[in-house]
Amino acid sequence: MVVGTIIGASIFVQPSEITGQVFSVKGVFLVWLVSGLLTFFGALVCAELASIFTQSGGVYVYLKEAYSPSIGFLWGWAMFWSAHSGIIAAISVIFSRYVSYFLPMSAAMVKIVSIAAILILSAINYRGVRQGSSLQTLMTLGKVIAIVFIIFAGFILGLRFPAHFVNTDTGNHVISLNSFFLAVAAGLFAFGGWHMVTYNSEETINPRKTIPRALMIGTIIVTLCYMGLNAVYMYVLPLESVASSTRIAADAADALLGFGGGALMSGLVIFSTFGALSGIILCGPRVYFSMARDGLLFRWVGDIHPRYGTPHKAIIVQGVWSSVLVATGTYKALFTRVVYTEWIFFGLMAIGLFLFRQRPGIVRGYRIWGYPLIPALFIVASFAIVVNQIVSDPRESLFGLSLVLVGLPIYYLWSKRMRRGV
Repeated sequence: MVVGTIIGASIFVQPSEITGQVFSVKGVFLVWLVSGLLTFFGALVCAELASIFTQSGGVYVYLKEAYSPSIGFLWGWAMFWSAHSGIIAAISVIFSRYVSYFLPMSAAMVKIVSIAAILILSAINYRGVRQGSSLQTLMTLGKVIAIVFIIFAGFILGLRFPAHFVNTDTGNHVISLNSFFLAVAAGLFAFGGWHMVTYNSEETINPRKTIPRALMIGTIIVTLCYMGLNAVYMYVLPLESVASSTRIAADAADALLGFGGGALMSGLVIFSTFGALSGIILCGPRVYFSMARDGLLFRWVGDIHPRYGTPHKAIIVQGVWSSVLVATGTYKALFTRVVYTEWIFFGLMAIGLFLFRQRPGIVRGYRIWGYPLIPALFIVASFAIVVNQIVSDPRESLFGLSLVLVGLPIYYLWSKRMRRGV
């Protein structure tokens, strides 16, 4: 689930976003390495927390227990209005971009196809967990095998090219710290979803050991896949082609195989994004279910379908709002909003780990390696990425932060309503 949720679509698009910020082969590799390390550090933090709390809900539960129900509510609020729904919307857009390789579409049609994908997968997950999880498992296995094949084939077939890892642009590109952090933020979006396995703790066998192991092994596998794919991209294409492409995977396949290569790769990306979307759509409603069970959302949000056994109303609401985000936003706006919104809470989650270490009577099945250095580095990096994004794009950042903070008065009004028994 960790591998399948992370490897969805972004690795077939984000290299262009990153190269546009860091116009250097070494710089690009460094961005992906830093993004992978930060994700791994976050997975280690999450692993210890998952070994303490085995309730479904993941980050929501950790924040609620570390601070107060209000902070947990804010995470769920941000998930629905921006972070989780934004991931669904952004990945659906990538799905449509690659569908347009076969069926040329206008910008409006790309959005329509994106919305259709969200609604179809929501309907599949509405009808049962088994249907959704089986679809994701099958697609995860297929795409990992395909990625390994692409990496090996890319370097073998690419041997015939006269030059590799080249930049034919003679411009003097200076990489600023601001650009580097923006590139890392784009890289982190490609690693997004690593924490979602914790949403399903109550349905996991021996979650205190299984989830930490899955988080660590899964993020390592994904990092290796991502480094290998980016190496192939830059092995066969000039750096400026990587930076300007909107379908980098298809362009690299065309360069390697000639006519038809892009079609083969586009088919793989469509397959991959569809599987990742299924898993992400499956995970989100479990958090909303946990919040409703705790009395932090309308009880009907946590209703379970009498026949299919799914949180069907939460799935419907999530699908509708994700479709609205597709209709009203651009891909770049979606992924930047997701990253800095999520990483505010990831930083708070890591601070929570320090708080739990001070509490007596806490039983844990795993202790993070490198404590306290690794969680401390993760906290600093999390907030540095957030601050850099706010400085770089204050208008968009202000909108995103306002959307999160408006959840506080909503929470207190809701709490007052609950105390009155309304």
